[in-house]
Amino acid sequence: MKITDDILYVGVNDHDVDLFEGQFEVPLGMAYNSYVVKAQKVAVMDTVDVRFGDEWLKNVAAATDRVDYLVVQHMEPDHSANIARFAEAYPDAKIVSSMPAFAMMKNYFGTDFADRRVVVKEGDSLDLGGRSLAFVGAPMVHWPEVIVTWDAATGTLFSADGFGKFGANDKVDPEGWDCEARRYYFGIVGKFGAQVQALLKKAAGLPIARICPLHGPVLQTPEEIAHVVKQYQTWSSYGVETEGVCVAYTSVYGHTKAVVEKFCEILKAKGCPKVACADLARDDMYETIEDGFRYGRLVLATTTYNTGVFPKMEEYIRHLLRRNYQNRKVGLIENGTWGPMAAKGMKDLLSSAKGIEFCGTTVTVKGSMTAETVAQLEKLADEILAG
Repeated sequence: MKITDDILYVGVNDHDVDLFEGQFEVPLGMAYNSYVVKAQKVAVMDTVDVRFGDEWLKNVAAATDRVDYLVVQHMEPDHSANIARFAEAYPDAKIVSSMPAFAMMKNYFGTDFADRRVVVKEGDSLDLGGRSLAFVGAPMVHWPEVIVTWDAATGTLFSADGFGKFGANDKVDPEGWDCEARRYYFGIVGKFGAQVQALLKKAAGLPIARICPLHGPVLQTPEEIAHVVKQYQTWSSYGVETEGVCVAYTSVYGHTKAVVEKFCEILKAKGCPKVACADLARDDMYETIEDGFRYGRLVLATTTYNTGVFPKMEEYIRHLLRRNYQNRKVGLIENGTWGPMAAKGMKDLLSSAKGIEFCGTTVTVKGSMTAETVAQLEKLADEILAG
């Protein structure tokens, strides 16, 4: 696929993957992107997942009859698995990457390609003959060895895993870029907001005409680029993207579920613009993590379990904390027939998060919903929506 006259797409689409990174459901598959940059010399940008080595090498051979360099921006195996095969297929080509990446190559392939490696760091460039690729360090976005690449001749940012999304490129995503890009970001990159912010600052002064990520579509219009950069600014600063409330719950026998359903009705009746409600035992955990960050207000409802927090709720809170959950308003609903302790447990878990404002009202249910429960839900709804 032609991106510009001298940048060609040679990546692959994966329609067979069941779980990306062993945990994320990807109903639309996955794309592993790779690019050929052609000048007097030719550079290939990254490889692809091990299962697609044959297809990728055929794509490269169809795009160019020579390769001088392989640029390795990121060593995660879905992008680096075919480095050794490339080295065998193109014995005269140099391999360009950061020093930490070469150390990882030795771990994966038993060699760091010392006789043909070109080590680069921030500020270095690669001369392709009348055109150069400039390298920018992007450590912990989302591995420590990551570099991104700037092609000033075409205004192209090769962004490694940044600005990526779930989904194969030959599948139409009915929800557009944002939904699966957001789930991808908070599932994989969310912990490293400060590092993403640092990279965004480096990129701020560049006249970017297109972004070529390692997953997802190439972003090529000014409107697309402005939008995705704005989204990344919000996500990486842990800002609020959408006004509304995320309600996450667990329920053993249906009583807590009934309370949550009533609470969601109350929120909507009070004019809440969006209520995103999820059963943590049945709905996609990572969709709910995404919503926890998307909205500025979160209500957690769960049963007491072994004098503590129900396991799926504890799992959810720990997922949020691992991704630096912060700057949110939180309401709590607990259920416990004889000794309700879930609210205390949830509050204790969230105590390490920065900038969390807890509502003054905690709704406690001892079994099933009562008129008093409904009155407390009304009060909690007023508090979570205030301000």
